[in-house]
Amino acid sequence: MKRLTLLLASLLLASLLSPAGAKDQLHLYNWNNYIAPETVKRFEDFCKCEVVQTYYSDNEELLAKLAAGARGYDILVPTSNVIQALIKGGQLKPIDKAQLPNLKNIDPAYLNTPFDPDNKYSVPYAMSLTVIGYNDQKIKELGLPTDTWAVVFEPKYLEKIKGRVTVLDSSSELFAAALKYLGYSANDVDEAHWKQAADLIKKAKRYWAAFNASSYIKELTVGNIWLVHGYSNDIFQANLDAQAAKRPFHILNGLPKEGAVLAVDNMVIHKDAPRPDLAHKFMNFMLEGKNSAELTNLIGSGNPNMEALQYIKPDIRKNPAIFPDKAMASKLEQLKDLTTAQRRVRNRMWTEIKAGR
Repeated sequence: MKRLTLLLASLLLASLLSPAGAKDQLHLYNWNNYIAPETVKRFEDFCKCEVVQTYYSDNEELLAKLAAGARGYDILVPTSNVIQALIKGGQLKPIDKAQLPNLKNIDPAYLNTPFDPDNKYSVPYAMSLTVIGYNDQKIKELGLPTDTWAVVFEPKYLEKIKGRVTVLDSSSELFAAALKYLGYSANDVDEAHWKQAADLIKKAKRYWAAFNASSYIKELTVGNIWLVHGYSNDIFQANLDAQAAKRPFHILNGLPKEGAVLAVDNMVIHKDAPRPDLAHKFMNFMLEGKNSAELTNLIGSGNPNMEALQYIKPDIRKNPAIFPDKAMASKLEQLKDLTTAQRRVRNRMWTEIKAGR
């Protein structure tokens, strides 16, 4: 009787803590605007669960939050170079490929990379370029170039659009753009070259409206900002929003002739994921050709999924900022992770830049 009484009491407590009809939850920690609402709804219907999304706007923010002890996430979507740091830090759970039959859809060129040999922890999700985004009406009126990082860094151009420019609030991305403009690799780790890049950034900073990695889509859409250093899929989204609002301009991607950063973002499972079963279901769901294509069609992301290509809209397939041609592809670089010592030096420079010294 005592055991029966304890069992009934525990069942009563469980019913009080878990309201009737409460759904299972998948916790997704993702970039801003990096999954279509339609896709989320379809997955929720498929898994009979609720997708709870939390957002970050930079890989450094993701790393800092996890380092501070953040828990409760199932799926994260870090860029390839950050996966190395997450693996070294013991932050990831190995994936079970037996639960991912759709992994066969990924182009082998994006698998078994130095970032994660044999894809023990990661599955490619989507891609983007870090490029120039601009208001075609304003920039054309001013006669400014859109095929060079000079328009982001050189005062002779910036003085015409002072206060109408934003750059990503990301040391890795901004240093990469400056290094490419100076003729170096985005992954150059020569401290003297970093100093040159920092000086270039400081010289341009007074012309910029803000370091902005989250709300610049809206600022472009409403016409407050005319030129950005940003992600190609965000710029694509800003143009869709501008057209939907019947703005008298378009937001276009400008591809810098000096080259740019290619980011391959990947789905990974956090080591303390509450629902690794749902995490695997989500991964496999997003690897289906049609679901992966929807991501590209609706938010303008690049796509490593071969099965998805047949479902992608022709005009998007022809967009060079989403699917770059061979000439541009040869100038793209994926960022590599920094050592602890290098990160310390970069962080000091970044603090000085942000502080205005």
